[in-house]
Amino acid sequence: MRVNILLLVILLLAGVTPATAATLPVPGTVTMVDLGADSCIPCKMMAPILTKLKAEYAGRAEVAFIDVWKNSGAGKEYGIRVIPTQIFYDKTGKEVKRHEGFLDEASLRQELDALLKE
Repeated sequence: MRVNILLLVILLLAGVTPATAATLPVPGTVTMVDLGADSCIPCKMMAPILTKLKAEYAGRAEVAFIDVWKNSGAGKEYGIRVIPTQIFYDKTGKEVKRHEGFLDEASLRQELDALLKE
């Protein structure tokens, strides 16, 4: 429990705020939504990467996190089978890629950069 609270505080301070499905994908912006949970080990491993990318891509792309254990409807809405799941949207809001499981920083960057070039 203490680790979960610490992780949430770190994410909030870094600007990675839990998003709601109603605000995603962000219109006119490349968007990456990571659906996971504060208690999931691979999700915890991705948290600092998401924090870093959110800051680096600010103004160019949206990097969002939805905790499906706290927002139970999101899992069904996004058709999630496993966590973490990353969904990438182009600027028009069209889903262009979906990945299940841990995704490293280089792969996340590759996907975001490719979408930004379109």
